[in-house]
Amino acid sequence: MARQHSTAVPAVLAARPLRTFRTGQAEDTYAYPGPEIARLREHGLLHRLANGYYVVIPQELMGRRWIPDLEAAAAGIATTIYGYDDIVVMGLSAARLHGAIPRALATAIVAVPRQHRPIRLTDRPAVVRFVQRSTAALDVERIRTDLGPTLTTTPEQTILDLAHRPTLGDSAAEVPAAVGVLYARADPHRLRQLATEQRRLASLRRAEDWVGVDHGS
Repeated sequence: MARQHSTAVPAVLAARPLRTFRTGQAEDTYAYPGPEIARLREHGLLHRLANGYYVVIPQELMGRRWIPDLEAAAAGIATTIYGYDDIVVMGLSAARLHGAIPRALATAIVAVPRQHRPIRLTDRPAVVRFVQRSTAALDVERIRTDLGPTLTTTPEQTILDLAHRPTLGDSAAEVPAAVGVLYARADPHRLRQLATEQRRLASLRRAEDWVGVDHGS
């Protein structure tokens, strides 16, 4: 008797941006996506990030204990809601993707065009928080994550964002040191230009105070 179900992840789901999809996005593939998704999880092909959000496990990592980095997971979740080009990893999460924060965090921050409630992950004690912003107006670049590339604020934009809202993300103690790392690699002319355009000169001044810039020179 022919098998009714394949044990492979359908190509349309595996090809989704950042390998991430919501249960409802499998409805075009399965008449009843819930049981099929559960079956794929049992076979070790899917990883559940949060209720209703799943990642297709990379082929080379199947059979291992693996969860994606928090920042990648947050970008993947946000992408399923808003689309690949309309979300930007920002704040402390951007600083972590830039290597300015060594330790793992418990909160991820993503800029999005419309507000959304926070999403608590089920694979770790962490939460994804969404900040409504005009994402097209942000200074961004693509950075590779373990789920694929995602838009992230540049070091210059990240400095201004961190200095503007240092308590966003519940890790304010990390902010001055992260700004110091980012400032060392930032273009000072681009940084001041962004601060002027975005009316964040007070934030720039705060960041410069943290890194010890002599304003009298």
